[in-house]
Amino acid sequence: MRISKDNLRGLFGVFLAFVIIALIYLLKPNISQAPDFACSQSSKEEVLIDVTEGESGSSIAQELEAAGVVRSSSSFFRIAVADPRASSIAPGIHRVQKSLCAKDALTQLLDRTRIENLLVIQEGAWNSEIRKSLTTLGFNNSEISKALSRAALPKGFTSLEGLLFPAQYSFDSSTSLNEIIDSLIMRASAEMKTAGFYEVGQKFTPRQLLIIASLAQAEGVGRDFAKISQVVRNRLALGMPLQFDSTVHYIMAKRGSIFLSTKSTYLKSPYNTYRQYGLPPTPINNPGAEAMYAASHPENGAWLYFITVAPGDTRFTDSFKEFGDWKILYKKNLRAGEFGSKK
Repeated sequence: MRISKDNLRGLFGVFLAFVIIALIYLLKPNISQAPDFACSQSSKEEVLIDVTEGESGSSIAQELEAAGVVRSSSSFFRIAVADPRASSIAPGIHRVQKSLCAKDALTQLLDRTRIENLLVIQEGAWNSEIRKSLTTLGFNNSEISKALSRAALPKGFTSLEGLLFPAQYSFDSSTSLNEIIDSLIMRASAEMKTAGFYEVGQKFTPRQLLIIASLAQAEGVGRDFAKISQVVRNRLALGMPLQFDSTVHYIMAKRGSIFLSTKSTYLKSPYNTYRQYGLPPTPINNPGAEAMYAASHPENGAWLYFITVAPGDTRFTDSFKEFGDWKILYKKNLRAGEFGSKK
């Protein structure tokens, strides 16, 4: 089994490799004369090019030449170093045609629809949504249910929600569904360790930190994650209910609306943080690495309230009066259609 992920570390490795290639190109201008297939010609025959995480640009070019995709690795160098998009070639098993000019070879490597057995999990995805994504790999609902039910959870965890790490994966066709699920869990476990969930001195368990990470993921954007993490801590310390809209949206399985009716805050559920005190019983989504890090490394502050008054404008305060004023502004902007629809 081979797994590759579309993440910052993997892409940075490819980016760095192409920077090095660029230097070689500048020092050796004769590379610009490298032989190339004509762009008007190509073969209908396709081959699989396996781009691993962090693989060097020279290695990719050599594999293309060896497979008959490009006429020479140098011809691919010439195009790659001149095109900044080359640094975003995603890890995975790419299906490309033979006898391509270097420009077309790069285009096909950048085409993610050509990545074999591609599984893309968005940050903040629910397990119910990931189930649907798994069907695109050819597995049926019965197989998926069985694999999810048998998955081994890390010590201290009671739910699979939050443990299917969001990233881009490419699996060999021989990979079983059980292996796929296990690999997502292993990736989540590794990311939690990297984020500091198991560091000495943490006041929350790894399970609780993953719940906090999921709340931050659902409630904000990257620049606000650490502040939201602190709001959770501040409210819990004072015995205040969290009152996070995202937990109610999770109950309702509702996406795409920022509006939450007063009636829905009375729903009976252990996930309803308007009625229940403390953290919800499990994560409410599968958070990404940035939200995980923020969960274990909150930004210091006395904030108790936060609200997004307009797209891109989220405000934090410890003053209920100020929060009330901002809430009026939020409702005004909501009615005006600032969030995409009028209420």
